[in-house]
This record gives sequence, structure tokens and C-alpha cells, in this order.
Amino acid sequence: MKILHTADWHLGKLIHGIYMTEDQAYLLDLLIEYIEAEKPDLIIIAGDIYDRAIPPVEAVELLNHFLNRVALKLHIPIIAISGNHDSPKRLMFGSTFLQDKNCHLITTIDPNFTPIIFNDEYGEIHCYPIPYVEPAEIRALYQNPSITSHDAAFKALMKHLTPKLDPNARNILILHAFVIHSSTPEKLTSESERPLAIGGSEYISADYFKDFDYVALGHLHQAHKIKNETIRYSGSLLKYSLSEAHHEKGILQLHLPAKGDPIEIEKIVFTPKRDLREVRGTLKEMLTMPESQDYIFVTLLDETPVLQPMEQIRTVFPNAMHVRRDLQKSRSREEDQTKLKEIQTHDDLSLFQGFYQTLIEREASPETLAIFSKSLAELEQDTTSNILIKDQK
Repeated sequence: MKILHTADWHLGKLIHGIYMTEDQAYLLDLLIEYIEAEKPDLIIIAGDIYDRAIPPVEAVELLNHFLNRVALKLHIPIIAISGNHDSPKRLMFGSTFLQDKNCHLITTIDPNFTPIIFNDEYGEIHCYPIPYVEPAEIRALYQNPSITSHDAAFKALMKHLTPKLDPNARNILILHAFVIHSSTPEKLTSESERPLAIGGSEYISADYFKDFDYVALGHLHQAHKIKNETIRYSGSLLKYSLSEAHHEKGILQLHLPAKGDPIEIEKIVFTPKRDLREVRGTLKEMLTMPESQDYIFVTLLDETPVLQPMEQIRTVFPNAMHVRRDLQKSRSREEDQTKLKEIQTHDDLSLFQGFYQTLIEREASPETLAIFSKSLAELEQDTTSNILIKDQK
């Protein structure tokens, strides 16, 4: 059985004022083309289909386009669960109709854990979709006041689900959660992921998954395995923050063999319409770079003031998203103190000359210096007069 595992589409995503809808539509069209060519037996979407509870109309249209093409026209089964970004009530709209087309939109916990069953030449595949739920929901479901964390909630779920597993079937768990098998889970997170909780109460141990043949995870945007090869995050379809710039985005393709045999897992990478990356350098260096339509996070290394940097940068990178300064700390503290003393000993005319050259990129003419000196003298005279008047009062 050939299965595609994907997650974290975040349809309707807005990054620094730029909607990603056009880029998401491009990626989904590539995914549909791949599905048409490969004809998988099942597609799993492990949550966060939308980026927020009330998605924009364009995001709803994207999902509608995908489901219409894949589920209704290509007749390929889909199992999709809601994530922490989704609204279960909105995502489940039309789910009854779609279920008749073998498209399962799962947004609530089934307390009976009835599996969605598929068959191939090796027998039955039992799929158990568990959408994102808050610990409070599981605490109410089992009337257990000790359930206060995601781990405790999932432990309670597994206590009821595991006895129902058919040992002769290949059992697949579909889950949207923060699963860990490490003391440093933060290394796998990214800025665009919304925390599920604080203080570590969002983490779920991978030790609960030993009875499943494959675990399809969603929530973390970096594709990776947890504990072993069969517990996997597919990662997001697109890069959604600077912390994801080094990620290689795509989907996972599984070939599910007979029970007990190794699962063949392959990562399928799609090239986006625009990449998201960081560019570092001085403004002068930026303006000589090749023009690019990519989404750029700019880090300026200029030590002198830069006026209206975004306007200048967008002449080269029209889709630049963010500009920040990163002053190089190459000088020691003693050198900084020496530099400060040097500046403090400069007279006003010298400071103006330095500022003018930085701003205009050429030295001030004698006429300009004369005008500045005259204006400065008048200002000093006015200041002195005001002080004398105050003293007389």
C-alpha cells in the first residue's frame, strides 16, 4: 500500500503582511500533479490545514480545490485531522458528505476508537486518527482530575485505545502533537509554530507508540523521525519563518509491506514558487546582488545609520519581508570605549562632516560647511540669549 503523509499546510498564512496563498496554491497544484502520476492508495494530512480558526475565503477555496480534485475526481482516500490552528467546527463542514467519498475529516475524538480500515494484498490496515485536543477535554471525557498535561491526556487515550488494536493488522496512528524522545525538543521547533502549552506540559513521550506500525505526526515544521524510523513528522509544505530557512520541505511517501516487514519511507521534495531565505551584508552589498523574487529576511551589517533600508532593498528583493540590524561585535569593550571618547572630542563641524558623508556618500562642499557653520552660530546665539533672559527673570 502506497501512502502519502503530509501536514501543516497553514492555508491562509500571513507573514509580515504578505499572504502566502499564491505560493500555497502553486505547491498544492504540484502535489495534485504528483498524486495524479503516482496514484497513492491513501493520503494522510496530520493537522493544521488552516493557519487560524477563521480562515480567509482564499484558504477555504484552496482546500475545496484540493479535496474536489483528489477525493471527488481521482477517488483517492484521504484522512485529515484538525490541528491546534484549525477550528474543528469549521473544518468538519461537509464531512458527512465527504465520508461517503472516502474522505475523512476527523475533528473530534471517537471514544470507541473505531478504526478506518483499508485492505491490500497483505491484509487489513487500521488507521486511528486523533485530532488535536486540549487536556481539559480528555479530563472531562474520562472524569479524571489528574489529567493536566498533554502527556497525561495521551496516556489516558492510549490506555483505552491500545487494547482495541488488532495484532494481525497493520496499525497506523495519525496525531497532531508535540512528540519528543530527547531532553532538547526546542532544537526542532520553529518560530511559526504556535506553542501548545508552557513549561513543558505540551510534550508527549514517543514511548506510547510501540504498538503501532507507523505514526504520522503533525505540528512541528521540520521533517524528522522520533525514536525510530516509523514515528515521523512530515514537516510543513512551505517555509513559514526565518527559523525554517534551512529546512527542505516536502511530503513523505510510504510503501507499507506485510506486517513486521520494514517500511520503505521516501521524502518527496517540491520546489516552491519562491524560496524563503536570509541575506546578510551591508546595504551597499545588497544593492549589487542579483534581483530575486524570493522571500528575503535581510540582516544588515552596516555599522553606520541606514535611512529607509526596506525601500532600497526592495529595488533588488521586491518580496523582502523583514530587515534587522546586526552590528558586528568585533571590537573589544576597550576599543568601544576608545571610539566613544574619540567621538566625544570631535567638534560639531567634524561630526556634521562625518554624518554628511555617511548620508550622501560624498564629502560636504565648502559652501555646505559654510551654511552649517552659520546656522550653528545663529543657534548658539539664540540659545545664549534665551539663557540670559531666564537668568534676568
